[in-house]
Parts: sequence; C-alpha cells; structure tokens
Amino acid sequence: MSRPSSLDGPYKFDEQMFSFPPASPTHPFGHNLPELQLTRTHTKTTTRPQTPRSPPPFLPPKDLFRAAVRRVIALHRGTRFIATRNAGAEPGVDPRRANADAEYGEIQQKCIIEVADYSAVRCSLSRMTNQEFVDFMQETSSNPRQPWVKVRWINIGGISYDVIKAMSMVYDLHPLALEDVFHAHPRARSKTDYYAQHLFMRILCHELESSAQQSPDDQNHLDEFLPLPVHSPRTRRLFDLEEIRAASAQRRMQAAALAALKADERVNVHVAPMCIFLFRDGTVITIHSTPNLAMTQPITTRVLQFKTILRTSADASLLVQSLLGLVTDEAFEVITAYQEKIKKLERIILAKPSIETVRNLHILSADLMLHRRTLAPLKTLIYGLRRYDADRAAALLDLDNSAEDVREPGYMSRRSLIYLADVHDQIEQVLSQLDVIAGIGENLVDYTFNMTSYELNEVMRRLMLVTVIFLPLTVVAGYFGMNFTFMWSTSTQSDALYWAVALPILAVLVPIFTAPDLQRIRHEIQKRFLARKAEKALRG
Repeated sequence: MSRPSSLDGPYKFDEQMFSFPPASPTHPFGHNLPELQLTRTHTKTTTRPQTPRSPPPFLPPKDLFRAAVRRVIALHRGTRFIATRNAGAEPGVDPRRANADAEYGEIQQKCIIEVADYSAVRCSLSRMTNQEFVDFMQETSSNPRQPWVKVRWINIGGISYDVIKAMSMVYDLHPLALEDVFHAHPRARSKTDYYAQHLFMRILCHELESSAQQSPDDQNHLDEFLPLPVHSPRTRRLFDLEEIRAASAQRRMQAAALAALKADERVNVHVAPMCIFLFRDGTVITIHSTPNLAMTQPITTRVLQFKTILRTSADASLLVQSLLGLVTDEAFEVITAYQEKIKKLERIILAKPSIETVRNLHILSADLMLHRRTLAPLKTLIYGLRRYDADRAAALLDLDNSAEDVREPGYMSRRSLIYLADVHDQIEQVLSQLDVIAGIGENLVDYTFNMTSYELNEVMRRLMLVTVIFLPLTVVAGYFGMNFTFMWSTSTQSDALYWAVALPILAVLVPIFTAPDLQRIRHEIQKRFLARKAEKALRG
C-alpha cells in the first residue's frame, strides 16, 4: 500500500475510506492453510490473500481432512498455551519473542486509527484501518517522516495485536508498557512510567455516557475479546479458555443486572483507560480501549486549525498536556451532572423525604466514592510531571563514574509545565467538588432519617396527648358506670355531677401537657411579628 500523500496546504488532510482486512490465512503457529484465494480489497493498489469460508470443492478428500486436522491442532495448541502459562513467566509483552504471536494473536479488533503530522506551517491528517496502518508502519521504518513534520500524533481507537505489533517494531515500545496496554485492569489507577525510549502514561478517562457514543456493536465486539487482555498470566493458568470466557460472561451478566437496578437516578459515566506514549523525537501515541475517537475530537480540531498553541509551538509535550486537560474537562462535565443530580434530590428531600430518595442517594454516594478513588491518582500523576519530570528522566541515564554529570532534560517542555499547573488546579477543583457533593449526600441521608425519626416522635406524642386527655374521662366514666344497688352520685344526682368532675380535670391536665406546644406557637408568632416590624421599618 502506498503511503498517504503529504499535503501542500496547512489545512488539507487525507481521509481514507475504511476497508477492514480479512482474516489472515497464516495461523500464529506457522501452519499455512493450503487453500488461498486472491481478492481485491477496497484500496486501490493492494491485493491480499483472503481465506474463503469453505474449502474449494475440487480439493481431494484427503487434503480437506488434512487441512481440518491442522486447524484443530493449531486451535488446541493456542488454547493450551494461553491457559497453562505458568507463574514467573517473562515479564512484559515483547512482539519480537517467538511465542508472542501465539499468545496474543487472537486479540483482534477493527480499530479506528488517525495519524496527524503537523508543524507551525503545515498539517496532514489520515484515517486508516488495521492493515493500512500496518503497511504504513512498514514504510515508516524504511522511509523517515518528512523534515517539515515536527509532531506526529498516532491516535488509535481499539486494541488489536497486529496494530500494536507493527507500531512496536518501529518505535521500540517497552514490553512493560505493552503489558499495561494488554493486561491492566480496565479501572487500574492512573500512572506514569519513565523508560529510556519513551514516557508512558496510563490515564483513566471519565466522560458522560451521552458523549461516549459507543455503539452496541462495538461493545459486543469488545466483550468477545475482553477475557484475554484483562486476565493476567497468573490467573489464566488456573482455568482453561472456556472457563475464563464463561466466568467473564457471568460477571458481565451480574454487572448488567446491577446496572439495571441502578439505572433510575444514576449519572451514567463512561470510565475507560487511555494510554499515552511520548517520544523525544516529537511522536505521541494514544491508545483507547474502544474503537471510538470521539473523546479526542476537540484536540484533533485544534491540530487542524492554523493559529492554535499546538500548531504554533509544534511541541509534542504540549499535545500531551492538552490531552490531560481534555481529561480534566470531561471530569468537570461529570461533576456538573452530579451537581444537578444532588440539587434535584435535595429539592425532593426538603419537600417530602422518602426512602426511595435515600436509595438514590446511596447509589450516588457509591459512584462518587468510586470516581474519587479513580481520579485522585491523576492529581498525583500531574504533580509528578510538573515536579519530578527532569529528575526521573535523569535517573534513566546509565553513565559510568568517570563521565561528566550530564543532566538529561525531561520529556515535558517548560511551556507545557506552565500549562500543566492549570491542569493540576482543575483536577484539584474536581476532587474538592467531589468531596463537597459526597458531603451533601451524606447530610441529606442524615436529614432524611432525622426527619423520619422526628415524624415518628410526633405521632407518638399525639397518641400520648390523646391518651392523657381521655384517660381521666375514662376513669370518671368508669366510676359512674359501676353497677351497684345504691350509689348516692347516681341516685340523687344528675349527669351534671359527671361534667362537674371531668371538666376541671381537663382544665388542669391539658395546659400542663400542651405547654411546650403553646410556648413554641408563641415564639413563632413573636418571630413573625418582629420580621414584619423590621420590614416595615426598612420600607418606612
């Protein structure tokens, strides 16, 4: 495939139609299938072999059986290798190792890849598929980029082994960094690793579900290969491949059921990792876990515009700073959504507290706790870039004792460090707002239970008043209702004697037990009178 053509104008860029590559006819273990068919793909200059869905009918039965046996043997070898990888294996993911293709060759995904080359005067943007990017990397290894290109940004949506392998061969990505790309937990904390070749960052991005715009097809395609990247070698050796997939499917079912129960008043936040590689030659590589580049679209727009800081500076570290700023901006949108939600719940609770509102507050508090724990390492990451970037880069030098003390410059430029200070302030404000919202939620829960207890006490108090009022009357009525042969109070007196005894008792008991209420009513009337008097004094 020919390399995407460079552009003459600063605003022009190349756009290529997607042409997803067919399945490779060569198994990672090296068993070449005998039946191949050349078909022309959507690109104009490339023909690639493509495996048909069924063997050609003209092959003899012996060859058909042999091909089927080879497929089964290769499949069992790959499954056994993945399931029985022992603890203490070689750390990292090195595509140059002989068994790397067998171990990770099944991790295939249709990626969306953008390659942006820019400087202060020119810009070129190309969108590629998996095979087109692999061919582009092969040409890049033999033909360096043009002199006018100061920054190259490779933005990859999706994780596919063929894409990452081709890129690793050209840019010499560290095996430990690739292990974080393939094997790290989806919600592992954000971190920064310094290597001699590049700077590696793994950042958890929080964005509202409406802005994530992930289609169901993409999610289903990702779930198909989810057990392989997220399971470490130590856990994969305990189960075979089918058990791993079954366990993963069970966890997804439980997570889906739990999400359905929480879906009423929950703020849907999409949390996904983004891996960033920063090289000293001005190359920046970003890898997203899903085939979706909607999140980085604002940065791409800034790259295409002529008079922006990214273009005028042509600084790769400033591009990384812009990506970190984008992550904090997305976190601000999440915080804004939570603020609106907590105000809505507060209004409902102040009007009429209910146990349903407490349930929603419980869900909100749990989500806030999770976001607080996943966003806090990002603050440490940004602070480390500002404060210790040069020191950590200098620690990578392997100089002998006789050499002079040469201080290696950091990966981040001085201009980017200035803007990183603003990003640090933003993430600190995000974390403080999370604490405020969580505190308000806890106060609302306490207020709801206090109001419930107060209402229960009021009910019991009213029952007590009724009992106190009618108990003396009941005693008097019981006395006058006695069935004796002779009673002077009933034989010689009328019912006036009953009221003569009951009414004085009520006159004494009712004020005694209602005195706190009467006093509270008197205080309320005095407060209203003083407030109205103050208003009249201001008006006069």
